[in-house]
Amino acid sequence: MEGNTTMTAYLALAVSVGLLAILDTWLFGVPLASFLPGLVWISFIAWGCHFHSGGGVKGMTTAAVGMSFGAVIGVAAIWALMGPLGGLGQFAGPLAVGLGAFVICLASRVPLLATIPASVYGFAAVAGATFLMAGSGEMNPVGALVPTVVSVVIGAVFGIVSEKLAGALTKG
Repeated sequence: MEGNTTMTAYLALAVSVGLLAILDTWLFGVPLASFLPGLVWISFIAWGCHFHSGGGVKGMTTAAVGMSFGAVIGVAAIWALMGPLGGLGQFAGPLAVGLGAFVICLASRVPLLATIPASVYGFAAVAGATFLMAGSGEMNPVGALVPTVVSVVIGAVFGIVSEKLAGALTKG
Protein backbone atom coordinates (compact mmCIF):
# COMPACT_ATOMS: atom_id res chain seq x y z
CA MET A 1 0.00 0.00 0.00
CA GLU A 2 1.38 3.36 -1.00
CA GLY A 3 1.49 6.15 1.56
CA ASN A 4 0.39 9.71 0.95
CA THR A 5 3.51 11.68 0.03
CA THR A 6 1.85 15.00 -0.74
CA MET A 7 1.74 17.95 1.61
CA THR A 8 -1.42 19.77 2.49
CA ALA A 9 -1.71 23.21 0.87
CA TYR A 10 -1.46 24.76 4.33
CA LEU A 11 1.82 23.04 5.17
CA ALA A 12 3.20 23.53 1.64
CA LEU A 13 2.64 27.28 1.83
CA ALA A 14 4.25 27.43 5.27
CA VAL A 15 7.31 25.53 4.03
CA SER A 16 7.50 27.60 0.85
CA VAL A 17 7.21 30.95 2.62
CA GLY A 18 9.61 29.89 5.36
CA LEU A 19 12.32 28.76 2.94
CA LEU A 20 11.91 31.76 0.65
CA ALA A 21 11.93 34.13 3.65
CA ILE A 22 15.40 32.81 4.45
CA LEU A 23 16.50 33.51 0.88
CA ASP A 24 14.88 36.97 0.80
CA THR A 25 16.52 37.98 4.06
CA TRP A 26 19.89 36.66 2.88
CA LEU A 27 19.61 38.58 -0.41
CA PHE A 28 19.03 41.86 1.38
CA GLY A 29 21.63 41.10 4.04
CA VAL A 30 24.50 39.96 1.82
CA PRO A 31 24.54 40.47 -1.97
CA LEU A 32 22.16 43.46 -2.04
CA ALA A 33 23.20 45.01 1.29
CA SER A 34 25.07 47.95 -0.19
CA PHE A 35 22.29 48.90 -2.64
CA LEU A 36 19.26 48.05 -0.47
CA PRO A 37 20.57 48.53 3.07
CA GLY A 38 18.08 47.32 5.65
CA LEU A 39 15.11 47.32 3.26
CA VAL A 40 14.09 43.66 3.49
CA TRP A 41 11.00 44.82 5.39
CA ILE A 42 9.75 46.52 2.22
CA SER A 43 10.12 43.24 0.35
CA PHE A 44 8.06 41.48 3.03
CA ILE A 45 5.34 44.14 2.85
CA ALA A 46 5.12 43.67 -0.93
CA TRP A 47 5.07 39.90 -0.49
CA GLY A 48 2.12 40.20 1.90
CA CYS A 49 0.46 42.71 -0.41
CA HIS A 50 0.69 40.14 -3.20
CA PHE A 51 -1.38 37.69 -1.16
CA HIS A 52 -3.94 40.16 0.17
CA SER A 53 -4.42 41.42 -3.40
CA GLY A 54 -5.58 37.99 -4.53
CA GLY A 55 -2.30 36.29 -5.38
CA GLY A 56 -1.26 35.07 -8.80
CA VAL A 57 -0.24 37.48 -11.53
CA LYS A 58 -2.95 39.94 -10.42
CA GLY A 59 -1.64 40.03 -6.85
CA MET A 60 1.94 40.42 -8.00
CA THR A 61 0.99 43.21 -10.41
CA THR A 62 -1.18 44.99 -7.84
CA ALA A 63 1.62 44.86 -5.26
CA ALA A 64 4.32 46.05 -7.65
CA VAL A 65 2.32 48.78 -9.40
CA GLY A 66 0.31 50.01 -6.42
CA MET A 67 3.23 50.12 -4.02
CA SER A 68 5.50 51.76 -6.59
CA PHE A 69 2.87 54.41 -7.28
CA GLY A 70 2.46 54.99 -3.55
CA ALA A 71 6.22 55.39 -3.24
CA VAL A 72 6.20 58.09 -5.93
CA ILE A 73 3.40 59.91 -4.12
CA GLY A 74 5.35 59.51 -0.87
CA VAL A 75 8.42 61.12 -2.45
CA ALA A 76 6.26 64.04 -3.60
CA ALA A 77 4.78 64.41 -0.10
CA ILE A 78 8.21 64.41 1.58
CA TRP A 79 9.51 66.86 -1.00
CA ALA A 80 6.52 69.13 -0.25
CA LEU A 81 7.16 68.78 3.48
CA MET A 82 10.79 69.79 3.01
CA GLY A 83 9.98 72.57 0.55
CA PRO A 84 6.77 74.49 -0.07
CA LEU A 85 4.95 73.24 3.04
CA GLY A 86 7.96 73.62 5.33
CA GLY A 87 6.87 77.03 6.55
CA LEU A 88 3.73 75.56 8.10
CA GLY A 89 5.70 74.23 11.06
CA GLN A 90 3.96 71.43 12.92
CA PHE A 91 1.24 71.22 10.27
CA ALA A 92 3.63 70.61 7.35
CA GLY A 93 3.91 66.84 7.91
CA PRO A 94 0.22 66.17 8.49
CA LEU A 95 -0.74 68.28 5.47
CA ALA A 96 1.82 66.51 3.24
CA VAL A 97 0.51 63.10 4.33
CA GLY A 98 -3.10 64.21 3.89
CA LEU A 99 -2.44 65.47 0.37
CA GLY A 100 -0.68 62.21 -0.47
CA ALA A 101 -3.61 60.17 0.86
CA PHE A 102 -6.00 62.36 -1.15
CA VAL A 103 -4.06 61.71 -4.38
CA ILE A 104 -3.86 57.97 -3.67
CA CYS A 105 -7.64 57.78 -3.19
CA LEU A 106 -8.33 59.78 -6.36
CA ALA A 107 -5.93 57.58 -8.33
CA SER A 108 -7.84 54.46 -7.28
CA ARG A 109 -10.22 55.08 -10.19
CA VAL A 110 -7.42 53.76 -12.40
CA PRO A 111 -7.89 49.96 -12.37
CA LEU A 112 -4.20 49.18 -11.70
CA LEU A 113 -4.31 51.50 -8.67
CA ALA A 114 -7.72 50.41 -7.35
CA THR A 115 -6.26 48.60 -4.32
CA ILE A 116 -5.70 51.65 -2.13
CA PRO A 117 -3.83 49.76 0.63
CA ALA A 118 -1.10 48.78 -1.85
CA SER A 119 -0.43 52.43 -2.61
CA VAL A 120 -0.52 53.31 1.09
CA TYR A 121 2.07 50.60 1.80
CA GLY A 122 4.35 52.08 -0.87
CA PHE A 123 3.89 55.59 0.52
CA ALA A 124 4.82 54.39 4.00
CA ALA A 125 7.72 52.29 2.70
CA VAL A 126 9.44 55.17 0.92
CA ALA A 127 8.90 57.39 3.96
CA GLY A 128 10.54 54.75 6.15
CA ALA A 129 13.42 54.31 3.70
CA THR A 130 13.90 58.07 3.49
CA PHE A 131 14.04 58.46 7.25
CA LEU A 132 16.44 55.50 7.54
CA MET A 133 18.70 57.25 5.02
CA ALA A 134 18.43 60.45 7.05
CA GLY A 135 20.08 58.59 9.92
CA SER A 136 23.18 58.20 7.75
CA GLY A 137 23.44 61.91 7.06
CA GLU A 138 21.06 63.01 4.32
CA MET A 139 17.29 63.00 3.99
CA ASN A 140 16.81 62.34 0.30
CA PRO A 141 13.37 61.01 -0.70
CA VAL A 142 14.32 60.85 -4.38
CA GLY A 143 17.38 58.77 -3.48
CA ALA A 144 15.12 56.39 -1.53
CA LEU A 145 12.71 55.87 -4.42
CA VAL A 146 14.69 53.42 -6.59
CA PRO A 147 15.78 51.18 -3.67
CA THR A 148 12.18 51.18 -2.42
CA VAL A 149 10.73 50.23 -5.82
CA VAL A 150 13.38 47.53 -6.36
CA SER A 151 12.55 46.11 -2.91
CA VAL A 152 8.84 46.17 -3.79
CA VAL A 153 9.40 44.29 -7.04
CA ILE A 154 11.55 41.69 -5.29
CA GLY A 155 8.84 41.15 -2.69
CA ALA A 156 6.06 40.91 -5.28
CA VAL A 157 8.08 38.32 -7.20
CA PHE A 158 8.72 36.36 -3.99
CA GLY A 159 4.94 36.35 -3.49
CA ILE A 160 4.20 34.58 -6.76
CA VAL A 161 7.23 32.30 -6.44
CA SER A 162 6.07 31.19 -2.98
CA GLU A 163 2.67 30.36 -4.45
CA LYS A 164 4.20 28.33 -7.28
CA LEU A 165 6.56 26.50 -4.92
CA ALA A 166 3.69 25.70 -2.55
CA GLY A 167 1.72 24.35 -5.50
CA ALA A 168 4.64 22.16 -6.55
CA LEU A 169 4.96 20.80 -3.00
CA THR A 170 1.34 19.65 -3.01
CA LYS A 171 1.80 17.56 -6.17
CA GLY A 172 2.24 13.86 -5.55
